[in-house]
Amino acid sequence: MQIDILTLFPEIALAPLSESIISRARQAGIVDIRAHNLRDWAKDKHRRTDDYLCGGGQGMLMLPGPLFDAIGELKKEDTKVILMTPQGKAFKQAVAAELSNETHLLIVCGHYEGVDHRVIEELIDLELSIGDYVLTNGAIAAAVVTDAIVRLLPGALGDERSPEEESFSDPNLLEAPAYTKPADFRGLKVPDVLLSGHHAKIAEWKKQKALERTRANRPDLLD
Repeated sequence: MQIDILTLFPEIALAPLSESIISRARQAGIVDIRAHNLRDWAKDKHRRTDDYLCGGGQGMLMLPGPLFDAIGELKKEDTKVILMTPQGKAFKQAVAAELSNETHLLIVCGHYEGVDHRVIEELIDLELSIGDYVLTNGAIAAAVVTDAIVRLLPGALGDERSPEEESFSDPNLLEAPAYTKPADFRGLKVPDVLLSGHHAKIAEWKKQKALERTRANRPDLLD
């Protein structure tokens, strides 16, 4: 898979993708991740990428020119173009799984008050939001989306079972509590059922605890 990130802050986008699992996936050739500075497609001497809103309003809006030129140059026949924006579709594990089947993703980072809507109408295949809050720039959101997608690629985690056993692999349940050694730590003990070796009882315990955890932390998933 190839992932191109188009942003005003390429260093921010790449920083969290240059360590640990994602870094190893890149080194192994599982994914090719590149970040591009949108200012490279700005035509004026000041390399401007934004201007005031037509019709008034606070803040600045990203100009269509640099975005049209950049996306036109980076896009391929099989590219899916994604815009990171608070107005986008909620990014969930199911969306990450779907996008992990793509060959080439071009992630466009919204900045300031967003992008000229003509860009969305003509060039964007999918608008995504990672949550109901506002970040200082879309590069952070792009890194989150990229991380979630890459770890689903075959071979990225090393253990092919791992993605299936994590939170949100079931969209309606959080992951059950997990424990490791020692079985007794400062008087805090691992539940006996996890040490029993009885796989059916362990599975039932995990299901029940996952349900309890979901009710406590994310009751909206059970609605």
